[in-house]
Amino acid sequence: MSETPKFKVTVDNISIEVPAGTTILNAARMIGGDVAPPAMCYYSKLKDSGGKCRTCLVEVSKGSEKDPRPMPKLVPSCRTTVMDGMEVKNMTSEKVLDARKGIVEFLLINHPLDCPVCDQAGECDLQNLSYEHGTEGTRYEFPRRTFEKEDIGPYISLHMTRCIMCFRCVFTADQLTDKREHGILERGDHAQISTMLNKALDHEFIGNVIDVCPVGALTDKTFRFKNRVWFTKPMDAHRDCPTCKGYVRLWMRGEEVFRVTARKDQWGEVEEFICNDCRFHKKETKDWVIEGPSVINRSSVIAQGHYVGTVKTPVLIDKVIGKQPKILMDIHSISDVNKPEVELSKIQGPAHSNDFKS
Repeated sequence: MSETPKFKVTVDNISIEVPAGTTILNAARMIGGDVAPPAMCYYSKLKDSGGKCRTCLVEVSKGSEKDPRPMPKLVPSCRTTVMDGMEVKNMTSEKVLDARKGIVEFLLINHPLDCPVCDQAGECDLQNLSYEHGTEGTRYEFPRRTFEKEDIGPYISLHMTRCIMCFRCVFTADQLTDKREHGILERGDHAQISTMLNKALDHEFIGNVIDVCPVGALTDKTFRFKNRVWFTKPMDAHRDCPTCKGYVRLWMRGEEVFRVTARKDQWGEVEEFICNDCRFHKKETKDWVIEGPSVINRSSVIAQGHYVGTVKTPVLIDKVIGKQPKILMDIHSISDVNKPEVELSKIQGPAHSNDFKS
């Protein structure tokens, strides 16, 4: 049996060899850091996901060694496979940054400013994306779309005004449950996630739609308004569960368990889906074997507590642009004004240029 051929692809001036059939997004994730485009709808654990949100658009400046012509338009990296010799621009492309800025503005057209009261605040992908690529204001002057509140069960809260129609929850229910009871109704700007007949979502694995939702459209009713995520400490734990593998993340404050979620990797994707019994009913420390603090492998407000094993996002800007940017240099070594031996707090009155002259 022949081995899968390797293709060389360059993303933001960093080259890597990946198996044929690998998407540009996954190739960029192998490099890591800011080289990897953001993704709001793609989910590696869900079949057929991706190609909906357009936040992962990249510029292909060279198609391949055999056909070096650039692609005429920006392409979704989650659905475009690499070719041998392909060259891709993500954070080094002005076209990409401008397009991503427009995509963020489009996603925020109907998204309300619920961050002060939304339980997703602090771990919201759209919040992070808008902070990095968004603008301060909006040009939208028309009435925003609104939806009547819908009760979909005792454990899951649905806020359609926050939904960005990534379809992750639909794919999750379709692929994890034997009978999907919710989906997309209507078309265009009237499209919404609903159960059609106001049925409750009660499958034993349906709670995973909370973990895959990138915004605050689907949240945990048992955790609503109880605490902020940055005040809780994530702890890895496990138990012998007859339904799922039982590997979870406990969000604790002191000895109290505020919520239970699945463990996620550095891209915010669930490692192992968990059942509703583990998620909603096991809220005591005696129910779990606590392994220790979770390893946070991505830059996030969750990591602000300096937990054990916290890994900061690697700085790759020097590899991307081919030199060390001045903004990362020690200003004292290149400036004649800011000298570390001069203590401004000991200068009487305002500091002048004469204070820095020898």
